[in-house]
Amino acid sequence: QVQLVESGGGQVQPGGSLRLSCAASGFAMRYYAMHWFRQAPGKEREGVSCISTSDLTRYYVDSVKGRFTISRDNDKDTVHLQMDSLKPEDTAVYFCATEKSARCPLSIRTDKMRFWGQGAQVTVSS
Repeated sequence: QVQLVESGGGQVQPGGSLRLSCAASGFAMRYYAMHWFRQAPGKEREGVSCISTSDLTRYYVDSVKGRFTISRDNDKDTVHLQMDSLKPEDTAVYFCATEKSARCPLSIRTDKMRFWGQGAQVTVSS
């Protein structure tokens, strides 16, 4: 059974940090680029970050550049998103997803993902 399971979400104060993890099983994650998406209530799902299999390509949406860091451990079939200096506008459900190729695409579309996790809630508030 193919699974992507997110963990590490929770509630933090503005300026705090969280580290999300995504554990893959049932397929060879090391052969695919991986994404993090997020969706806030009433908003469209947006691509947050992408990492290629080689780590040569990393993508970040402008709103999180300098604050979020994506990484992967192919030996452990996991991908992470370190989130620092969190802001209330970062509040959303965060999803990991598997790209259909080894590289991050120029245009990221939610309907092009192979697999999705069920999401992890991140809440940034006082």
